[in-house]
Amino acid sequence: MTALIKREITAFFASPIGYLVIGIFLLINGLFLWVFTGDYNILDAGFADLSSFFQLAPWVLLFLIPAVTMRSFSDEIKMGTLELLLTKPISLKNIVLGKYFGAVILIVIALLPTLLYIITISQLGNPAGNWDVGSTLGSYIGLLFLVLAYTAIGVFSSTLSQNQIVAFIISVFLCFVLYYGFEGITNLGIDFPIETLGMKAHFDSVARGVLDTRDIIYFLSISALFISFTILKLKKRN
Repeated sequence: MTALIKREITAFFASPIGYLVIGIFLLINGLFLWVFTGDYNILDAGFADLSSFFQLAPWVLLFLIPAVTMRSFSDEIKMGTLELLLTKPISLKNIVLGKYFGAVILIVIALLPTLLYIITISQLGNPAGNWDVGSTLGSYIGLLFLVLAYTAIGVFSSTLSQNQIVAFIISVFLCFVLYYGFEGITNLGIDFPIETLGMKAHFDSVARGVLDTRDIIYFLSISALFISFTILKLKKRN
């Protein structure tokens, strides 16, 4: 499986995809957080914290992760190389996990430069160095769990069509429904706490700086569920 993960990462950076993902993610966040005036601009907010970044990042990743994962299996299906891959001395589960963790690692690499934001807000604080460690750390952990879930959904979506664009659209739709859809339904006036079924409620909970096992189990369950769906879908093709 390690060899497959390395192959996936190498494939990302052998083409412009890996660099584009990292570049676009950093550019969009940088423009909204530091350049464009508005609700997300940290300098306009008057507070030295990264809450704006953690409000914006899930929406950017909602489009960016499907762009990374849309080729995971759709390319293999289109080119007819999936059957060849399945003849290798590696289990179907390890093939899926190899592609999954390859995409996760790429997204984590894209997130690493945002740690520089912590240095920036630390210097902007009054006094310098005054920033909310617990909330920031919790938000990064929440973002990591969100990446795990989004990526699992994206990899599954790539098995549904040999057309990458179709896989991308399906992935964006599923990520949106599971992230915000349930909260959106609650906002219509439904008297049932249905928002707890969505990822946003659990992400917001982790972002407060308190790790609740219910939130961790939720994200890991979503990830495991869609990885299982991916394995079942590929088994069906055979």
